Amino acid sequence: MSRIKLLFLQKKLVWLRLISSVLILLVCLLIVIQPASAGIKDDNYDGNIFVVYAGNGSLVPPRETLAKSLEEHRPIFLAFYLDDSKDSKEYAISISRVQEFYGKVAEIIPINVDTIPAKQSYEPTEPGYYYTGSVPQVVVLNQSGQVVLNQKGQVPFEAIDGKFREIFNLLPSTETVQLKRRAFNEFSSELSK
Repeated sequence: MSRIKLLFLQKKLVWLRLISSVLILLVCLLIVIQPASAGIKDDNYDGNIFVVYAGNGSLVPPRETLAKSLEEHRPIFLAFYLDDSKDSKEYAISISRVQEFYGKVAEIIPINVDTIPAKQSYEPTEPGYYYTGSVPQVVVLNQSGQVVLNQKGQVPFEAIDGKFREIFNLLPSTETVQLKRRAFNEFSSELSK
């Protein structure tokens, strides 16, 4: 074979290898990369529900443990949830709202029920003691550690607010001015000058 034909065949072989490599890569990408199919209206996992749906990553992990909060005699809000539960996803914003109003005076403790160890019995200092088997579930404890609210499902903010108003000896919401929200991400106009 002539030298020119040999060079031509070598170039052709290089191009064939390159094209086949690119085709294999494209096939692999099509197989591996699939569009996200999770959303707030389904039970698929798509990340931490507080970050994704409530815009509040400060809730997870909680600041304090249940045991420490009970020891300090702080009011406690337990919110049992699952990251792959439609009902929990929809309720995440309400849990975040509780933190807006009561986060400085009460301990807000979201608990992913998948993290509760399976045991025969639990102590009152363990979240499993209060969990009843469904999500979402809300438990409010007063300063003495007594349960003042324990409800399953998407408990309205007003019910939780009412219990905290009793705990803190505040007037009912119908007899007082509306609570003022705390700003999480305040913008300082002085910084923009």
